[in-house]
Amino acid sequence: MTQIIAEQLRHGLEKFSAAERRVAHQLLADYPVAGLQSATDLARRVGVSTPTVLRLVARLDYSSYLDFQRALRAELAAQLASPLAKQPERSPPNVAMQSHRSRFAEAVLTNVQESFSHLSVAEFDAAARLLSDTRQSIHLLGGRFTDALALYLSVQLRILRPGVRHLQEQESNWRDQLLDMGRRDVLVVFDIRRYQPSLLRLAEAAVARQVQIVLFTDQWLSPIARVARHVLTARVAVPSMWDSSAALMAIAEALLAEVGQLGWEKSRKRMSELEAMREQLDQSAASDKGL
Repeated sequence: MTQIIAEQLRHGLEKFSAAERRVAHQLLADYPVAGLQSATDLARRVGVSTPTVLRLVARLDYSSYLDFQRALRAELAAQLASPLAKQPERSPPNVAMQSHRSRFAEAVLTNVQESFSHLSVAEFDAAARLLSDTRQSIHLLGGRFTDALALYLSVQLRILRPGVRHLQEQESNWRDQLLDMGRRDVLVVFDIRRYQPSLLRLAEAAVARQVQIVLFTDQWLSPIARVARHVLTARVAVPSMWDSSAALMAIAEALLAEVGQLGWEKSRKRMSELEAMREQLDQSAASDKGL
């Protein structure tokens, strides 16, 4: 599975010329819509020459700007795909059910491998440092299907460090909690395709309050990527009407492991206190039962 254009742009920023970086930043800031205008219009909007835009497209291994736009349109169609559109063709009756399970398992394994191979080391390390900094308060939430991942990560992080909260489900409750956020806060958001507009509204409002955003998303990029400080992408497509969260979970757990390593001394002390508290509560419960 090849990298999508957004990943190529993010990973190639350091190699681009200054003018090319300006084009890349504009494409990422309004992805993928910015690339659907003409090369001349994009160049004019950024303040560079049309040949600069074409050189950047060539760096991404597209033979022409038209091919580049075809790829963007294909990505946009994948972003907007409904569960009905993602449902694979039914196997003939004579094809064993095990064959479908094998294809599904292979797709999940490939997603995990591809996600880690394309994961930006710089983004991952920076996100881990941010989440391990106990001066920052951490808030987590996700969308309709990904909030379970946010809850899972919040429960694990709370064992390692203080100041971790999972936001309530209703948007009105998010606004109440946003009142207490500022530049010492980090908002971790999970958002995959058929992206949730309410999450984007919250992220934009949080950034306006100087909150830093860590985004977990798919390879097509949630619109929240425009305002996120760090973006971690995972492959989610499998032969099913539903997307798979396995690779997202794997990256979240890898990040959790790195946070634990970075803040090990504080985490070890916290975990020791937690174990002592658990033992004390267990003894108290046993005493109440007369054991």
